[in-house]
Amino acid sequence: QVQLVESGGGLVQAGGSLRLSCTASGRTFSNYRMGWFRQAPGKEREVVAHIRWSGGSTYYADSVKGRFTLSRDIPKNTVYLQMNSLKPEDTAVYYCAATAGTGWNYDYWGQGTQVTVSL
Repeated sequence: QVQLVESGGGLVQAGGSLRLSCTASGRTFSNYRMGWFRQAPGKEREVVAHIRWSGGSTYYADSVKGRFTLSRDIPKNTVYLQMNSLKPEDTAVYYCAATAGTGWNYDYWGQGTQVTVSL
């Protein structure tokens, strides 16, 4: 059974940093793309960034480009989202997801972790 478990969320002041982790289990993810999404209250879920497990190619939404960085630890089956220069508008529940495809439909999702950025 595939599981994605996020951790690392919390409360931080504007300008601060957090690192989110997503540990995957239950299958081989070498051909997968791992994505981070977020959903703020009253808003639709949006993609934040994604990374190809094999090769490590990345994509970042314009809103986080230059502030957020993805990395992966293959032996640990873990993807990290380093978030710097956080802004109040980054406040949301952040979700990790995995897909074997190339589109925006993801097959597996984590339970989410709350990130709150205060002024």
